[in-house]
Amino acid sequence: MPSQETLNAFIATVEREDYVGAIERFYTADASMQENHGAVRKGRDALVEGEKGVVARFTAIHAKCIHPVLAAGDLVIVRWQFDFAGKDGTQRKLDELAYQRWQGEKIAEERFYYDPGQMRG
Repeated sequence: MPSQETLNAFIATVEREDYVGAIERFYTADASMQENHGAVRKGRDALVEGEKGVVARFTAIHAKCIHPVLAAGDLVIVRWQFDFAGKDGTQRKLDELAYQRWQGEKIAEERFYYDPGQMRG
């Protein structure tokens, strides 16, 4: 179960737009991620590389946590709002829920729930 201090630090890291650093610092070595019903991605190193790819596709990605963060034992739900600035000048907004299972002070599993139509324009 993550401490409130750890949750706050994780959220602050993402809001500082250090998406890769958040994975490196707050995920277990064998962590997994999944987008909606997409394929499960496994392993922190693979997650870091995937995140680098996402960041590279945009000129800016701004994140804001919408409180409250819901936590019950090892399960945490964070609502995020993202603003994406495309290299072609397009702007996109994404409202997403991140459902996380923590092992102690690190995220072991994370699944994102959002309407993919938000990213279409």
